[in-house]
Amino acid sequence: MGVFSKENGKLVWHFNGETLVLEAWGANSLRVRAVRMGDVLDTSFALLPPEKTDAEIILEDGKAVIRNGRLEARIEQYPWSRECHIGFYNQHGELLLEEAKEGGALARKARKFRPMIGGDYQLTASFEAQEGEKLYGMGQYQQELLDVAGCTFELAQRNSQASVPFVLSNRGYGFFWHNPAVGRASFNRNLTQWTAESTKQLDYWITAGDTPAEIVTAYTGATGRPPMMPEYGMGFWQCKLRYWCQEQILEVAREYKRRNIPVNVIVCDFFHWPHLGDYRFDPDFFPDPKGMVEELKSMGMELMVSIWPQIGHDSENYVEMRDHGYLIRTEGGLDVTMQVGGDSTYYDATNPGARRYVWEKCRKNYYENGIRIFWLDEAEPELTGYDFEHFRYHLGSNLQIGNIYPQMYARGFYEGMTAEGQENVLNLVRCAWAGSQRYGALVWSGDIASTWEDFRKQICAGLQMGICGIPWWTTDIGGFFGGDPDDPDFRELLVRWFQWGTYCPVMRLHGDRLPETPVYHPKDGRKMFRSGGNNEIWSYGETVTPILEKYIRLREEMRPYIRELMRQAHETGAPVIRTMFYEFPQDSVCWECKDQYMFGPDLLVAPVLEKGVTSREVYLPKGAAWVSQNTGKRYEGGQTVTEAAPLEVIPVFLRDPE
Repeated sequence: MGVFSKENGKLVWHFNGETLVLEAWGANSLRVRAVRMGDVLDTSFALLPPEKTDAEIILEDGKAVIRNGRLEARIEQYPWSRECHIGFYNQHGELLLEEAKEGGALARKARKFRPMIGGDYQLTASFEAQEGEKLYGMGQYQQELLDVAGCTFELAQRNSQASVPFVLSNRGYGFFWHNPAVGRASFNRNLTQWTAESTKQLDYWITAGDTPAEIVTAYTGATGRPPMMPEYGMGFWQCKLRYWCQEQILEVAREYKRRNIPVNVIVCDFFHWPHLGDYRFDPDFFPDPKGMVEELKSMGMELMVSIWPQIGHDSENYVEMRDHGYLIRTEGGLDVTMQVGGDSTYYDATNPGARRYVWEKCRKNYYENGIRIFWLDEAEPELTGYDFEHFRYHLGSNLQIGNIYPQMYARGFYEGMTAEGQENVLNLVRCAWAGSQRYGALVWSGDIASTWEDFRKQICAGLQMGICGIPWWTTDIGGFFGGDPDDPDFRELLVRWFQWGTYCPVMRLHGDRLPETPVYHPKDGRKMFRSGGNNEIWSYGETVTPILEKYIRLREEMRPYIRELMRQAHETGAPVIRTMFYEFPQDSVCWECKDQYMFGPDLLVAPVLEKGVTSREVYLPKGAAWVSQNTGKRYEGGQTVTEAAPLEVIPVFLRDPE
């Protein structure tokens, strides 16, 4: 017979080699852990230590209850197998989520630890599916879906995919799979399952809330919130692939200044270094970095510099890092993890020593020259072939802990910069896991294509990331792959993307535009890594340029409002771009809206997402009055209206304006 006990404020159950522990972890929240043949581990991959919360625990014969605010877990043993079953309920006694039942003679296990001979476990946690349940979150996946019920997700990081295993349910709970292992999550009609390919224990966190905002606030309280966004993050960012020399960056900046167009950040992209992994400017292309940064600052611009975590085998740092164990290792064969610009190996961001080493190089060669914002590219990391089982880190097998890499990558720079006394750290990162937000990570959606289809996918991706506690999020305006500035079709796409970017957490223009531009070394004429075509706003012709300039100036006008949204994100974890149901949970239509959203509490944004479209339908939620920003016409909520949207207009509605 299993044994229930109360130990140090925790509910503990022991049976047949399994130890199950439930404990209060923040207001209205519980953490659940289970191990086979061992003690529960105090891992802190993303969860922060909670404030002291006293949970009520009731022990009875064959069953127990732990109650923490609005959330209650009821545990009951089956009469035959003696295994136990967990159900989670809200303060009204309504079932929120329950483990899959054993099915009588089927003898199924909700917590299935499948042994790996001589090692740890493959783990599957199963829960009963609930009819009509809607689920949201899971991070950034390239799909045009908001409600993820019925979906299956790979729990793994890839270029343009950021796996953040948190879901919010319309039933009034949030669930976080606190496990950085590569695996799978499936939200099927008959069963929900979470799988880790390799792990040591079951570990998840669950909270109950009456509104989506309460759930997100609880989750970000458990995993952390971002710093306050610095002022230079709130305006327009100029970027392209790639400004390959110092004078080119300065000439672009001077032209924006001459046109009196405000730019907050200008970007020096990759391959500005002598060799990949050198972590310094190539002096033949950038002879005076300090002077360059000072001139940019005098024009009101911060310089953001691209950092890659790959260490080329020809880098001046490779041998030292290899010898100190600062690099990711392959399980066999050559230690090569990527082959862009030559053979390279990623530095091991899960190793504290490696994080300090890389930061020290960047501090000396970038930070001391006045650079205060970094572009942490390749953060997944982007493994050649994504053969996850083939790589090993300081913290363990990639299969077991690999999803935490982008969080650790951001952490290394955050800790280095704060140690220098910098406040409100902001760095652009190409991937994230739970907790990345507390390290100043601004996530962008990776190398996406310059197509209408990919544009539409980004709307859902950004909204899901906000639900998952990562409010700083952006895209390459116009997409990354492709796009000719002289192509009228692409110009239309760019305008629509640019308009939407104005109402994103960060407004950043970037892309690998056509045609490609060759780059040659100034001394010996050898061919260097190429650049892309022009991507400044004046590159898009006399019709388009004034529209883009208009939206840059609009972004500046909204700065006080954006500053307030960033304060809310910092203090409560509230998304900057919010699903309609986040603001209007009582309106059932809002739980279905995937192509419009709220920019903070007061602006409803309905981007144009199809080629050639000059009007679109917009749903105006119940419980508010709405005014068209374009026409000034007033509407009562609870209806769908058709709004004109000529090329220069994005439909935006003001909520309850005075």
